[in-house]
Amino acid sequence: MISKKRQILSFLLTGILLIILFLTAINTGSLKVTPQELVKGLFIEYNENVATIFDLRFPRIIIAMLGGSAMAISGVLLQAVMKNPLADPGIIGISSGASLFAVIITAFAPSLYFFTPIFSFLGGMLAFALVYSLSWKNGLSPLRIILVGVAVNAMFTGFMNAFNAGTGSTLSGVAGIVNANITMKTWDDVKVLFYYTIVGLFASLFVIKRCDLLSLEDKTARSLGINVTNSRLAISVIAVMLASISTAIIGPISFLGLIVPHIARLLVGSKHRVLIPYNIILGAFTLLFADTIGRTIAPPYEINASIIMSVIGGPFFIFLLRRSKAGYNG
Repeated sequence: MISKKRQILSFLLTGILLIILFLTAINTGSLKVTPQELVKGLFIEYNENVATIFDLRFPRIIIAMLGGSAMAISGVLLQAVMKNPLADPGIIGISSGASLFAVIITAFAPSLYFFTPIFSFLGGMLAFALVYSLSWKNGLSPLRIILVGVAVNAMFTGFMNAFNAGTGSTLSGVAGIVNANITMKTWDDVKVLFYYTIVGLFASLFVIKRCDLLSLEDKTARSLGINVTNSRLAISVIAVMLASISTAIIGPISFLGLIVPHIARLLVGSKHRVLIPYNIILGAFTLLFADTIGRTIAPPYEINASIIMSVIGGPFFIFLLRRSKAGYNG
């Protein structure tokens, strides 16, 4: 049982670290400004360096934070629905399905850009439905879900890479989604991601109680008056929506929805009324940290945040798989 004092301390420290990381990310690159110059340039008088940072770095930073929050909450919700601690929108193919639809819209209907998250959501739901239907065999096994998800993920990723290669990688928007590249994002991207993400995050707050009840046995939950099937469906739709929204703008980021919820449970416990709000902060910190590390590790070149997350997440996933004891008998 995690004490309330520890939960409050975790929120405060993570919030402070996020603010420090935000300020660090602003000054990561060839252009650097002092905090005083930044505040003055933003609110008092024009400063060319501040204006450049505002147009080039701020959108990237905000997108990383919004996308990280969305992916982390998606992971929490999927783990609650599937009762599977290894569930992650990247691993089970939701992100790649959303990416494929985003790529198609970006390539063939760029005028529908603002609605890309909606089409990505359809792709994510298609992937989720495939995983669930193909995993069903006298019930759902956590291991079977993961294995089918890996196969679905590989299939959609193959389609995306084939499309990217078939166009000669000349469509920058397509390449950016395929490679999960946050570089050169604009304030238009921020607006699209912001509106959809806020809706998804608010929706997740309304299913907190249902997430806790789904951790019980289905018979127990039904005896408490909960429609288990409808609850799973509603939570799944929110989870897929959040993952798809993020993927539509950033591209597929694997393991973030796996790592962040597990760290959060160690710090604040498993009660979703605390876990979900905390994951919003920790998810934002994690993806922004990965993006900032990618920008600083080998200048002037950059390593995509998705690569950083894969390098960290792969061993983490293996560790969790070896540690898990229940439900892996296929």
